[in-house]
Amino acid sequence: MLIAQISDIHASPSNDNLARLDRAISWLATVQPDVVVVSGDLVNGGWREGYVQITAALQSLACRTSFLPGNADDRTVMRAAMPEAAYWADGERMHFAERHGAALIVGLDTCVDGHAHGDVTEHLPWLRQTLASDPSAIPLLFMHHHVFPTGISPLDDVMCVGADALSDLLSSGIRRPIAICSGHVHRPMASLIAGIPAYISGSICPANPLLLDPLREPPVTDPPALMIHDLRNGRLVSSHVSV
Repeated sequence: MLIAQISDIHASPSNDNLARLDRAISWLATVQPDVVVVSGDLVNGGWREGYVQITAALQSLACRTSFLPGNADDRTVMRAAMPEAAYWADGERMHFAERHGAALIVGLDTCVDGHAHGDVTEHLPWLRQTLASDPSAIPLLFMHHHVFPTGISPLDDVMCVGADALSDLLSSGIRRPIAICSGHVHRPMASLIAGIPAYISGSICPANPLLLDPLREPPVTDPPALMIHDLRNGRLVSSHVSV
């Protein structure tokens, strides 16, 4: 089972990020993933036509594509522009959970209206119930906001609130995801939360600098990036890919 993750396209009429997305899709066409998860920040400024163009471009891969909103997205515009994505949970939040082969792909909408940071706290009961819903499947958890400090202060200021509560939940004896996969940082990174691998996908849009020290800003030379999560025989191998 090959699960591709694309994040942070940030398409708008004033940038070339749709062309950068096309490069990623061309690369994915050679891999032929079973599922694509787009983990938020599809467009800037509620650009409705951007949602339409992104959906159409990804349809060329001929596989299931699931979408999460990011803090740059407008849920109302996103729902209207992508009505075929009827898998989203009822109500305001756009969570989802889908079985694909041995995998249970769980998407958690962590966005907070009007703010750049995320918050997982109020969604933990839904997550607990969802993780218990299909005992024969292996869960992978996707969200937009990262849940571990990256060391990049401006981005950690807008990370996911409630990460400690999430860690407590995942350490409480419930069924655990095999990995936690996010975006938001515009830079590939990895750590652990509750002993579970936690990944941040690189972005389709231009990357942020690895600003671990504000007095030492390195150049940004990263091309568009994505991830491939290979779930095989109960084991997950996750690859950061530059295109």
